[in-house]
Amino acid sequence: MTELRLATVDGEEMLEQWRYMHNVVVPPAAMSPEDARERLGRYRLVNAYSGDALVGCSTVRPPEAGVATVIARVLPGFRGRGFGAALYADGLAHARGAGAEVIETCVLAVNEDGLRFAGRHGFVAADRYVLDGETDEWVDLRLPPGGAAY
Repeated sequence: MTELRLATVDGEEMLEQWRYMHNVVVPPAAMSPEDARERLGRYRLVNAYSGDALVGCSTVRPPEAGVATVIARVLPGFRGRGFGAALYADGLAHARGAGAEVIETCVLAVNEDGLRFAGRHGFVAADRYVLDGETDEWVDLRLPPGGAAY
């Protein structure tokens, strides 16, 4: 893997990079700048860089009732190089350090790369759904208790 640098989002420029990455990987859930600022106030957002290139981002939703959500996104052209695994390892460590007992993730159902990645890392499908008024299917996945993330 090319050297990867993970940086917690700090400031408008990094937030715009995170928002860009999110919107490219998950277009049905595209966010406005205001949406992204709201997320920054609630969640841990991280950007991933290979050299100067933005290659991915992550979101860690803090634990509620012991359950945290860790989401990693990698641009299609940079997948298969270990960047997603590094983002997940960082996010999982953060979630567990915040007291998470259970780890979940969610993937757009048409993102076959994302579903395969989650399955290879021990996640199993827990729910499939379409949000009210939407047409895109989502998959919530959960890391079973004692399940390996790597």
